[in-house]
Amino acid sequence: MSNLHVIEIKPFVPAKDFELSKQFYKDLGFTMASDVGGITYFHFGHASFLLQDFCAESQAENFMMHILVEDVDAWWNHVTASGVTSKYGVKITDIETQPWRMKDFCLLDPSRVLWGIGQNTD
Repeated sequence: MSNLHVIEIKPFVPAKDFELSKQFYKDLGFTMASDVGGITYFHFGHASFLLQDFCAESQAENFMMHILVEDVDAWWNHVTASGVTSKYGVKITDIETQPWRMKDFCLLDPSRVLWGIGQNTD
């Protein structure tokens, strides 16, 4: 029998200003695990991605990431306390209850990649 267990999936997230984006994610609390050849591996717990030193404007503005968390209020407080919105001139939305049984908020990164951070509700 084949072992088809998936360990991880890591999307390549575009960066208009690679150094600025690396600092943004570090300021958010992501761990920079490696940084080689224009690709930086970031993770926060079980969530991970590869930041790339490449950006097509239309790709970045249509690129979305989603993190499912246990406590969306704690995450919203963490993001606002990190100071990234003022330091990088990015936007964060208020937490909203969605009709698909989720509470979430959105955060734009410096390249305008949209991050949704949400918690399931029952």
